[in-house]
Parts: sequence; structure tokens; C-alpha cells
Amino acid sequence: MHAVGKRFATGVTALEGIDLDIRRGEFLSLLGPSGCGKSTLLRIIAGLSEPSSGVRSLSLAMDRSGQTPTGRIGFVFQDPTLMPWSTVTDNVLLPFRLAGRIGPAERERANAEIHSVGLAGFERAYPRQLSGGMRMRVSIARALVTDPDLLLLDEPFAALDEITRMVLNDDIMHLWDSRRPTVVFVTHSVFESVYLSTRIAVMTPRPGRIVTEVPIELPQPRERSLRTSPHYAGLCAIVSEQLARAMLAEPSREREG
Repeated sequence: MHAVGKRFATGVTALEGIDLDIRRGEFLSLLGPSGCGKSTLLRIIAGLSEPSSGVRSLSLAMDRSGQTPTGRIGFVFQDPTLMPWSTVTDNVLLPFRLAGRIGPAERERANAEIHSVGLAGFERAYPRQLSGGMRMRVSIARALVTDPDLLLLDEPFAALDEITRMVLNDDIMHLWDSRRPTVVFVTHSVFESVYLSTRIAVMTPRPGRIVTEVPIELPQPRERSLRTSPHYAGLCAIVSEQLARAMLAEPSREREG
């Protein structure tokens, strides 16, 4: 995307001058303070919102075999947004139901994804019977069930306790490492962004602008012991410094008027 901006009807400018290339197969985190437009940018990437200015282009032209045009997108919101009257299986099947196709192959695929996120045995459970972390796992399984080329995650772990959050960080890393979709992950946690990402784009307070990008060169697969390594701590310090500078960045004067 080039020079992307977003101004709402209320007059609030959420984004300004966003230049961002998303590379196939990377794990990119959008890091910035609350209210800086990270979620708005993610929705523009997904095509759920149109930019007020600039150009958004999305090219996921070939599948992993290099043959067939696909361009499937999976989206995990901050809230799991599950249907309370439906079982885990039926919630995961929702993308297929919306597409008008649910057969043995789709049910087999849903069952495989439920297992992949660690919910085997809960196929017939309802959201009210699940913990917050388990509900988020259902949401992730639903996003993965169509085998997306691009997976967008909007602060999916922000409302969870620290232990559950760390476990789910490990799980999402394992899923990415085994499948390598392109991932764009929104967070305001420096530690989470460094642990998960191959690259971090640091954003200013509203109107959100990307002021720097930090490549994260850490071994794959990411092991839990990495969190206590000096290299990880050093990268966290670098990213923290860049975020602190972004917080002090001068806002553009042209957005008013």
C-alpha cells in the first residue's frame, strides 16, 4: 500500500501516509499505542474498510504450489465473536456455511483445525462452556479452516491473562512455522511482537504513521526458552526505544482543515 490515509466522517484522521509492503510468508507485527489506527489499518488490508486516500493493493496471486490463484484471507478479531447458540464445530464451519458448502470434506477440515488448536474433545461444547483462551482458539481455528494465504490477527490475546497469552503465542508460532501463511499481527506489546515476528512496523499515535521497521532475526522455530535469552532481551530494548521515539513523533499539520 502507498500513501494510505483514513479519515472518518466524524473528522477524525486515524491514518496518514502509510507506506507498507507485506512480504509473502512473513510474520509482520503492527506495533503502536492504543488508538493509533492499527486495527483500522488491518481492516483496510483485509478490504473491510476503504482508505480515504492512497492506494491499497493486495496480490496473493498464487497458492503454495505456484499454480492456482487464491487470495484467501483469515481474520481473527480482538473478541472471538463466536455464535453462542452453536457448538465449537459449527462455529469453525461458519466460513463454509457462508460459502454455501458443507460436506464431508469441510467437516473433516473443521475437525482437523479443532485438533490443531488443541481443542480435541470439545467439538460439541458451546462457547459458554469454554474459557477465554479456548474461545480464542475456536476463533483461530475458524480463521484457519479455509487455509488462508493471509492471516490477520487484531490483538487476539490482549484480554487474556499472561500465562494463557504466552501459551497461545507459542501455539500461533507453531501454526505459522508449520504452514507459513503471510501473517499481519496487531499488538501494543513489545515483548509479544519481538517473540512472534520476523518484522515489526512501529506506528505513531493518531494519526497513525509507520515511522520505522525493525527486522527480527531470531531462530526458527521459536522456543519458549528464547524469552530469557540475551538476544531476545536486546531486541526488545531496541524495539522499546523505537516505540518511545514514535510516541514523541511530531503529528502532521495537514490533517486539520
